[in-house]
Amino acid sequence: MDVFQSIFLALIQGLTEFLPISSSAHLILPSRIFGWQDQGLAFDVAVHVGTLSAVVIYFHRDVSGLMQGWLLSLRGQRTEQGRLAWLLILATIPAAVMGLVGKGIIEGSARSTLVISISTILFGLLLWYADRKSALTREMKDIRVRDALKIGLAQAIALIPGTSRSGITMTMALLLGFDRRTAATFSFLLSIPIITLAGLYLGWQLMTSPADIDMGELLIGIGVSFVSAYACIHYFLKIIERMGMLPFVVYRLALGVLLLTFSLQ
Repeated sequence: MDVFQSIFLALIQGLTEFLPISSSAHLILPSRIFGWQDQGLAFDVAVHVGTLSAVVIYFHRDVSGLMQGWLLSLRGQRTEQGRLAWLLILATIPAAVMGLVGKGIIEGSARSTLVISISTILFGLLLWYADRKSALTREMKDIRVRDALKIGLAQAIALIPGTSRSGITMTMALLLGFDRRTAATFSFLLSIPIITLAGLYLGWQLMTSPADIDMGELLIGIGVSFVSAYACIHYFLKIIERMGMLPFVVYRLALGVLLLTFSLQ
């Protein structure tokens, strides 16, 4: 890849990893418009490192508290942070299992422009419905085991291209009555273990692959995806508190229609 392509793709990955607008829907556009080839395994690892670093650093106080609480729980000491840490682990299991068992099957048969366009539209409408109907009264302290399981099962659905991991987990949290900031924060924290697992899997593939690694391309992927993801998290939390999810729903519908047009050509 040239420098422009590396920056462009890393920017897209960083922005769409945490916004409820589907990274799959955006990453398929360059290939359709510019005819770009797949960015390669090394670049995938790089953007995973960048986005993971962004969410960990942005929520470093929460992450530190969760780790301390979890370690204390292993010693039999109960804390709110320890309880939340176990709920995040529980919510990660469905997607991790589904990723191991069915990721190849789902992506192989469903990663088409038509499927991605339909998923983008349908799950966008579901996000709008959840945002309109949510009681918006429950907070982080109100999350229970059944809530974590439901959000975790929703995250597993995101293996269908065009769904959006952040979008479907926020949608489920809203349907369960959580306020927008809690829905977004839990989704962001939930991204840490799943991105870590995905990054480790891709890293293992990279280590066992004979493919050459372009360090310049790698550094661009990490840097650009980190900056864009960090900014995305910061401004997204401000936007949803003032405007709700509607701007992202409208954007998803427009994007879905555009992709649907491409798929029918």
